[in-house]
Amino acid sequence: MEMAYADYSKILPAMKDRDQDSVSSDEVSNVGVSSQCCPDKAANPAYKNGRRFQLLQMLILPFIPILALILQTSFTLRDILYYHQEVSAIEMQVTIATELGKVVTHIQIERSEVAFYIHTNGSMLRGNLSERFAKTDHALDEMIDWPPFISKDPEIESMSKEKLKERLESYRRKIDSEESSMKDMLKWYNSLNAAMLNHLTAQIKETDNSGVWRLLIAFKNLLRSIENFGISMAYGINYFGAGVLPNSSYIQFVKHSFIAQDVLNTTFNYVPQLRKTYYDLNVTMMKEIEVMRKAILNNKPRDKDPKRAKDYFDLMANYASELRKLQALIREDIKNYINETLQDASSKEALGIAILALVLLIAPIIIILVRNAVATIQMYAAHLAEKAHELKKEKRKSDTLLYQMLPPSVAQRLKQTQQVPAEYYEAVTVYFSDIVGFTEIAAISTPLEVVTFLNSIYKLFDARIECYDVYKVETIGDSYMVASGLPVKNGNRHVSEIATMALDLLAGSLHFPVPHRPAQRLQIRSGVHTGPVVAGIVGSKMPRYCLFGDTVNTASRMESTGEALKIHISLEMKKALDEVGGFRTEHRGFVDIKGKGVLDTYWLTCKEGGIVRNEQLDTPTFFRDVEPTFIKKLRLC
Repeated sequence: MEMAYADYSKILPAMKDRDQDSVSSDEVSNVGVSSQCCPDKAANPAYKNGRRFQLLQMLILPFIPILALILQTSFTLRDILYYHQEVSAIEMQVTIATELGKVVTHIQIERSEVAFYIHTNGSMLRGNLSERFAKTDHALDEMIDWPPFISKDPEIESMSKEKLKERLESYRRKIDSEESSMKDMLKWYNSLNAAMLNHLTAQIKETDNSGVWRLLIAFKNLLRSIENFGISMAYGINYFGAGVLPNSSYIQFVKHSFIAQDVLNTTFNYVPQLRKTYYDLNVTMMKEIEVMRKAILNNKPRDKDPKRAKDYFDLMANYASELRKLQALIREDIKNYINETLQDASSKEALGIAILALVLLIAPIIIILVRNAVATIQMYAAHLAEKAHELKKEKRKSDTLLYQMLPPSVAQRLKQTQQVPAEYYEAVTVYFSDIVGFTEIAAISTPLEVVTFLNSIYKLFDARIECYDVYKVETIGDSYMVASGLPVKNGNRHVSEIATMALDLLAGSLHFPVPHRPAQRLQIRSGVHTGPVVAGIVGSKMPRYCLFGDTVNTASRMESTGEALKIHISLEMKKALDEVGGFRTEHRGFVDIKGKGVLDTYWLTCKEGGIVRNEQLDTPTFFRDVEPTFIKKLRLC
């Protein structure tokens, strides 16, 4: 059978060789897989354990800020609770200090009354002492907590409230007796008040970090100022009642007067707004106090004057009452501050609890929403992975089909660049075969029998050429064309590969029966030639990889001028086989080749040592199911 091929050997004589090495799409798609040959199922979301691990990770991510918010809110709430406890403790301390201050105030007034009574020799100008004693006892009874005192007098330091009342009663009984001594009386009252004030100072030091600290210091200083004014008043009463002060008493008056004024000025430094209130006191009172104070400081002897002593007592008592009004203002400020602080602490505590409850309520909702979102994403991801797997399988099928139509390297380049330029190959071996008597067989056979027959023979040939480094170019009717040395160059191996393949195909055809004519055996005619060719993609709708050049024409003429069950080769092929070695040829002689003239040709007879063959391909069972797939589908329809 003759076939027409264009001669392009003169058109592209100077085309350069190009490297045909390329990677198929399967190899490209498997790169990522090979780098992870054995994926860890615990971290791979394609597996069930991997999905659980990914879900756990996604749940942990939002849980971390939620946990941080819960911890932060808990710590803030804890601080608020501590703050509330501190404020409550301050309130308790202020309550105790206030009650203790009331007791100190009553003790101070009682001391002044007792001093006036003694220095005026029992004068009742200041009223009934029993009433004063009852008020002091009532103030003691209202004390909720009786604190331990620190005093130089061991008896006072370990004294309980009951013992203190007994001790007071003991001193009160001595007032009208000869055992009464103003010095002992003042020492007792002064020690008792000093112990109470020392305890009050210790209580106030424990609240140095609170905002009420300045008010408490001012409260304590006012108590000390009033205490020192009371002590100095006792000596002043002594001066007016006795007419003169002994030197030791005079020193004590001066000392306590100056201490009282200094402590009072310190109070104004802690609470400056009290200064204006203090200066709004009765100016006449301040002038009279200053006059009497100067008289006492001069300490000139004078007649005993209980009336003057009473006036001094009343004046100083009124002055102490005014100072106690300032003390009441401070107590009110302390109370307001404590109430505001407690209210603020309660508000913060309620807000903290609400925030914590809200976070604890929202946290599981967020976790559930994230879990549902992740589960949905995983479901879609699994569906997408399944579709990707199916797409990959379909891609393999399409690539397999494409690689059957085109060489893998050419097909890969065609997919990447959309074009593949023609390429010149300096040495390629081309094989043609034809079925002897195919026209007669086709004439007496049905079209279905012809298709089945060609399908079976091509199945045999395709299975055998898989063992060789060759490329099946195309089949036209009963013509079978194979080439070696392209598109990937293989040195001079193309000669031996085609020669061995031609012998194998010829041997395999001897075992092949015509399917619908079992008595008739297949006979093929083969032709081989080696030389340069030009190869490239032809067409865009159904692109084909075609070979052009005189080598193709000569190989086709070798086949058409050959004989049945023989392999007809050219002189160039014979010389190439001699260089390779291992093949036997037989000289045919000179043959007139159409379009080429007379050529010296040879028969390829065998290969030294034989060829390795697949015995399965020679068994009759290999040809049982040779009906094309599309015909089977037509039958089913």
